[in-house]
Formats: sequence, structure tokens, C-alpha cells
Amino acid sequence: MELYFHWFDLFGIAVFAVTGTLAAWRNQMDGFAVIVLASVTAIGGGTLRDLLLGVPVIWINDNSYFYAIFIAAVGTILLLRNRLTVPHNTLQIADAFGLAVFVITGTQKSLDHGTSVMVAILLGTMSGVCGGMIRDVLCREIPMVFRGELYAITCILAGVLYTSLLALGVEQLQAMVIAMFSLLLFRTASIKWKLTIPVFGKHHNDLGEP
Repeated sequence: MELYFHWFDLFGIAVFAVTGTLAAWRNQMDGFAVIVLASVTAIGGGTLRDLLLGVPVIWINDNSYFYAIFIAAVGTILLLRNRLTVPHNTLQIADAFGLAVFVITGTQKSLDHGTSVMVAILLGTMSGVCGGMIRDVLCREIPMVFRGELYAITCILAGVLYTSLLALGVEQLQAMVIAMFSLLLFRTASIKWKLTIPVFGKHHNDLGEP
């Protein structure tokens, strides 16, 4: 299973690096910003998760993560330079693929290190959303997780689904694939049909506070 985890991780790293590159391109940033945004998006969530678990950070002793980031970033740059337009929701769709991988692998890694199911789901969600939060903050945007979209909720539901499948005796790899596909389906459906949760609307009056 460790081999599967590694390849899942590399795929998630590459996809999140693509979203960081897309964010830099959308905001007309330079090449250094591309590398920074691609890197923090790809490894930010996993780094925070590992620090909280008190285990070695995933990329400290494995250069393959940085190779994946570099290849994904360069490939995305080359694609962007040869296209005149990019669909407006490309970043969201790519982000959904990254979420699908990191939430489930993050949940399983937390379970492997002895956390409760609830904590594992929360850490799995953190693995998926924190890199994108850092990316959006650096771009001076409100993170997607705070915009009313079905974002963190889909991560939590997928974590609940995954841990429930394990509790029912479903084989681990099969449970991971089902949960990842379900999260991707939930998230892309929310993007397509613009499903949201209630948020504060525009205010026309002051709160009257001093």
C-alpha cells in the first residue's frame, strides 16, 4: 500500500502545483511567484498535517515531490503560453482533483498514526484545503473554502465515507478509490451547478458599532 500512497501523493502534488501555477498566471506574477505558489499549494496542507501529527514532513527526505512540482509547473507554463484562452473554472476543476487525493490519503495517514476517526477526518480535510488557502491568501483573494462553496463540506463528507467503508470491512485501496471518486464527483457537481452554503451578503447599512 505504501507504493500506492506514494503515487497518489505525487499525483496530488502535481495537480495542486498546477493550480498554484494557474493562480500565478491569472494574477500576472513572475516566474519566482510561479514556483512559490506551486510549491505552497502542493505541500502546504501536508506539511501542516505532518507537523500536527509529530511525524517527519513528507518532502524532507524525498526529492520526488519537488520534481513533481517542477514538472507540473513547467508543463502548465508551456501549455498556457501556447493557448490564447483558458476556461474560467480550470483552476477549480484542477483543485478538485487535488482535494480528492489529499483528503483521503491525509485521513489514512492520520489513522495510521493512531488518531481517532474524527481527528483523522479533520486532518485529512486540512491536508486538502490548507495549501489552497495559502495560495489564495498570497494572491490577496478570499480562500475558496470561505466563499460559500461546497468545499470543506465535500472533504468532510468524503472522509466520513472513507472511514465508514473501512469500518464496514471494505479493502483499503478500494475504499480509497471510492472515496476519492465520490469527493471529485461532489466537488465538480457543486462547481457545475454552483451549489453553495449560506453566507453573508452585501450590507447596505452599518452595524451601528462605535
